[in-house]
Amino acid sequence: MWNRCSLCFLALATAMLPEAHGQSEHVHITESGDYRYIVSDGIPTHAVGQFPNRRNPNTIRLQYHRYRVPLLPKAADESRPYFLIPFGIALNGVPFDPGAAEFWNGDPNWQYEALSGSLNLGLDFNNAHVQPTGAYHYHGTPIGLVDQLGVAKGMTLLGYAADGFPIYNARIANYVKGPNERVVSLRSSYRLKQGARINGPNGLHDGTFVQDYEYVAGSGDLDECNGRFGPTPARPEGEYYYVISEDFPFIPRRFRGTPDPSFERRGPPRSGWRRGLEGPPPHRRPPPRF
Repeated sequence: MWNRCSLCFLALATAMLPEAHGQSEHVHITESGDYRYIVSDGIPTHAVGQFPNRRNPNTIRLQYHRYRVPLLPKAADESRPYFLIPFGIALNGVPFDPGAAEFWNGDPNWQYEALSGSLNLGLDFNNAHVQPTGAYHYHGTPIGLVDQLGVAKGMTLLGYAADGFPIYNARIANYVKGPNERVVSLRSSYRLKQGARINGPNGLHDGTFVQDYEYVAGSGDLDECNGRFGPTPARPEGEYYYVISEDFPFIPRRFRGTPDPSFERRGPPRSGWRRGLEGPPPHRRPPPRF
């Protein structure tokens, strides 16, 4: 639960936005002009694992998450990778942040995959853990959120990517009307590379590292951004959307559009929301003006 100070801060952060049509005591999602705004304290409403734990010494703390995404996202000429920034934000205000800040011998060309099981990062049953800043974040399917939203019933919106495109679960209706209608799970098109690694850690490409995988067009249902164009509950006529898949890359690792600057990391937050009442967290560059 938020204390009085944190509730006041959320009110200040959203005072100039229109009436929110998706909000709770932990997250406000609003629309104004060409953008959707997500303001949250980063505290999930579902059950979480024990933090700190043996492999993750950090404690979940209130955050100052303030993101903006375009209401009408546009695909760029080419998809683009991203590196250690949040991919998007869930409807409950918790970031999708799949990239582990763990590298073989400090080499950025060999990044450990958080969900490989080869490196115990203290993830809980929601495929999530906590950064040193106290930010709880997802590395894969957010199980608790999925249960809350009733995803087992079919295609369900889970959140929004930094470029504005929606993020859905992998289970969708195949849109065949009548008795043959069923729910299917979309598969990614990433596969393990063959053979042994070169110019890096010894061993076969076994999924320990992000670089153990390669995109093989047509091998699954999704493109190199782990997305596709198709009908959604919001747009039956079709739209581009991302998928959180049950296999690598789990959360997408490339953007189809252009991520909003509000998702760039801007330095450590001040400790505690009481200090936050004095102003936003310090930034390495001016924050975007909403």
